[in-house]
Amino acid sequence: MTDKLLEGKVVIVTGAGSGMGKEISKLFSSHGAQVVVADINKQAAELTASELESEDFRVIQVDVSDNDSVEMMVKETFQHYNKIDVLINCAGVPQYFTPIEELSLEKWDRIFAVNTKSIFLTSKHVVPIMKERKNGAIINIASIAGVRARPGLNAYCASKGAAIMLTKALALELAPFKIRVNAINPGPAETPMLSQFISGDRNKVEAETKNIFIDSVPLGTLIQPSDIAHAALYLSSDFAKVVTGEIMNVDGGRGV
Repeated sequence: MTDKLLEGKVVIVTGAGSGMGKEISKLFSSHGAQVVVADINKQAAELTASELESEDFRVIQVDVSDNDSVEMMVKETFQHYNKIDVLINCAGVPQYFTPIEELSLEKWDRIFAVNTKSIFLTSKHVVPIMKERKNGAIINIASIAGVRARPGLNAYCASKGAAIMLTKALALELAPFKIRVNAINPGPAETPMLSQFISGDRNKVEAETKNIFIDSVPLGTLIQPSDIAHAALYLSSDFAKVVTGEIMNVDGGRGV
């Protein structure tokens, strides 16, 4: 078997401009994938693309919470490559500690739009293409917060819990078409998003964030974006050809 596990595969990665999405894009490119680097921040997506091993890639600016924007991304990808093999839903937004009575409706809706609605929209437009070929893999980056709550992260936990159940529902719905749907639950990860879960003075937050979250992880370390990228690589490859509906915790034991 080739050491390039995704040779010739067309992969869309949302949220590819930073953190986990960036690492997934780079790792997948090194394994032969033709990566569509998608992010609302086009400049960040272009920076990711500049670090890819393969020169066969596309950069697309997308708002994953907007139906027309997602539809455009999928159409542009299909028109260029004539197929879509893998969809990685990595785009997401955090929530800093907010008592439920202080959480605005606007913030609630925004968290669900990016963390949950986006999975519906990307799947809605990608699945028909995968059904035609009776083949495909969808990986949703959820969170250990979707199964193990933290106080004050009410909307975030709910959005990730919904993403997990949507993953399971789609896994059953799409199994007859040989489309696999799985999710990854990262634990506290060393990404630019981590400090945004804590409110307060930014300098103090930056200094204390790691210790606050490390204390919640039995293995005593933050999850690295590369850890999530390798899990996504496995779920996207033929090594996982009979794996669907799986919710994989990559969390250092946080979910135990």
